[in-house]
Amino acid sequence: MQSMAPAAAPPAAPLLLPRRAASARARAASLVAVRAQPDTTSVASTSAPDPPPDFKPPQGFKPPEPKKFAVKEGQQGSVLGASLAIPLRLGTGVFVLGYSPSLVSPSEIPSDQYALEFGAWKVKEESKIGQCKRPEKPIEIYEFEGCPFCRKVREMVSVLDLDVLFYPCPQKGPTFRPKVLEMGGKKQFPYMVDPNTGVAMYESDDIIKYLADTYGDGTVPIMLSLGLLTAITAGLATLGRVGKGNSYTASKVPPQPIEIWAYEGSPFCKLVRETLVELELPHLLHSCARGSPKRQEFFKKMGTFQAPYIEDPNTGVKMFESAEIINYLKATYAIYASS
Repeated sequence: MQSMAPAAAPPAAPLLLPRRAASARARAASLVAVRAQPDTTSVASTSAPDPPPDFKPPQGFKPPEPKKFAVKEGQQGSVLGASLAIPLRLGTGVFVLGYSPSLVSPSEIPSDQYALEFGAWKVKEESKIGQCKRPEKPIEIYEFEGCPFCRKVREMVSVLDLDVLFYPCPQKGPTFRPKVLEMGGKKQFPYMVDPNTGVAMYESDDIIKYLADTYGDGTVPIMLSLGLLTAITAGLATLGRVGKGNSYTASKVPPQPIEIWAYEGSPFCKLVRETLVELELPHLLHSCARGSPKRQEFFKKMGTFQAPYIEDPNTGVKMFESAEIINYLKATYAIYASS
């Protein structure tokens, strides 16, 4: 079910980002604006360029209220299929580095602090993330949802609680797949660019080791260090949603990336990510697996925590609820209405 801590009522105020995250958003917007531009150097024209698309929320759109542990009617099969990855990957991507839970009396955790309730107890969650170096700028990763090698890297992103600017590269995607070929010399995924160090690389295992050494404590989770067995189980993890998040759906690329609070181990987040990838929508991920300090930051600003949550700077929409987020993305960015 969607992860959520109880609160009196979610306030209407938008989530205010720390200065580092706000600057990351500004840089991400500029990157998308540059990299989504078509190559017109070889075509001379005296006609005026086409105006940029005008992005607006669907007519009559109203963001839904977050619902505790709710699955929308008709979504049960999708959630079940997306959940298959959790046992196959032994929960990798559900917890951050050094996650350590303990049951405590509710009186030990203030009401303004995020905590999972477990019967008459609350769960105090600690981790090693506060001891790890944090990147000043978001890491950039080119990948797609249905790729098992890409999944491995996304799991490590969740473990290390990193903010990442994802450039989706679905099959036949016209925008970012060619960019990978241009930058790295081959269409192979995932492809990572770290603007903090200037490092760019292919190969999922190399990327995972680099992230562990640079932004972790140098250790790689066991389920990401088993070689062929890791690749096999990561591939099996896609079977519950076979074909989803792989192929391009004609869309309008927005000038700014959509921001999403999500993590790899959540089936609800996976469903939204599939749509973001198929529509080739760049998105700035604020990773928030269990034990992430971002959960408390979110809870403090919003009065609740639930993932996924998106903020779309192109339309001003801010919303919870995976099924409604998917409908919103398709209605706003798909060129052709889905059946």
